[in-house]
Amino acid sequence: MSKQMELRLTGSGGQGLILGGIILAEAAIMDGKNAIQSQSYGPEARGGASKAEVLISTEEIDFPKVQTADLLLSLTQVACDKYVDLIGKEGLLLVDSTVKVPENTQAGEVVQIPILETASEVIGKPMVANIIAIGAINAVLNIVSKESLEAAVLNRVPKGTEELNRRALEEGYKLGARA
Repeated sequence: MSKQMELRLTGSGGQGLILGGIILAEAAIMDGKNAIQSQSYGPEARGGASKAEVLISTEEIDFPKVQTADLLLSLTQVACDKYVDLIGKEGLLLVDSTVKVPENTQAGEVVQIPILETASEVIGKPMVANIIAIGAINAVLNIVSKESLEAAVLNRVPKGTEELNRRALEEGYKLGARA
């Protein structure tokens, strides 16, 4: 991992991306890195564009906001259209396969994977899309250890859903590895 990674996770309110950001930050801290996580919702909250930001660094973090995203995850078209300009020229744009990538994106790399479809068809629970997404992100960027990510997921998900979320994380890793 380079010195600092700036991640922006976007989608609609209710997709659990804030929790996804918290889990990534927690896993980084378990790995002995520094992490800051922040979030914002559109005025609509559920259904509107939501955004979680995570900064992970091996050094001290000077500024608590993402300036140029190394990774922009978008699970919805609305979120992608709203935030696509905030990705760096070296950055990775990771979108759900239902999202049409805007032609004006300056991302260094674009990866489309079926996160939402995997959640509803493979796992059978649309609400685990966030866990699939963070598994895919980590498979592509390798920012935290697999052990810490799984531990952070299991710390944060509702009791009784651990096995479901473990499976979702594994599916995310598979999607990311194929990308």
